[in-house]
Amino acid sequence: MTSPQWTITPLTQENWSDFEAVMGERGGSRGCWCMHWRLSIAEWMANKGEGNKAAMRAVAGGAATPGVVGSLDGEPLAWCSFGDRADFPRMRRSPLLMPIDDQPVVSLACLLLRRDRRGQDLLAAWITAVCGYLAETSSIRTVEAYPVEPPHGRTAGPDTAMTGIASAFAAAGFIEVARPSFDRPVMRYQLP
Repeated sequence: MTSPQWTITPLTQENWSDFEAVMGERGGSRGCWCMHWRLSIAEWMANKGEGNKAAMRAVAGGAATPGVVGSLDGEPLAWCSFGDRADFPRMRRSPLLMPIDDQPVVSLACLLLRRDRRGQDLLAAWITAVCGYLAETSSIRTVEAYPVEPPHGRTAGPDTAMTGIASAFAAAGFIEVARPSFDRPVMRYQLP
């Protein structure tokens, strides 16, 4: 089986409609618009929906890209939010996601496949493509992820699956480096 050939573009104001297409009308899970880790819980709840959408649009207009949109055959299908841990204040305060050491990492904070393309074995290929992009654009060589590992025979809901699924990261070459809870490994990948 051949791996899909992703076209990856950093999120900007110019390709905002591609991001909207991936996120769907509801903005991902519960009006998040990928602001979950960037705001306090109170801010996130107050902004739910249109407020979070406007907040992410402002982030997309900044100097540093908040993430990338992935397309297959010209069709936007995937999103990945990444950055320095400092970009994600809520992550820094999470007892589950505290840094495990002082090594600089690119944090993969959120991964999303468009709703109609989930369950088609695209996630590991998307993770691999994002790492390929980071290998070309990031000076930091360690990528860190915080996926969920659902108990055997169960699936993760969208609220917990937003950080990705551990088996897809393993398939993309990530290794587990810590496990702060039974269903939350911390996984890393070394960029070439």
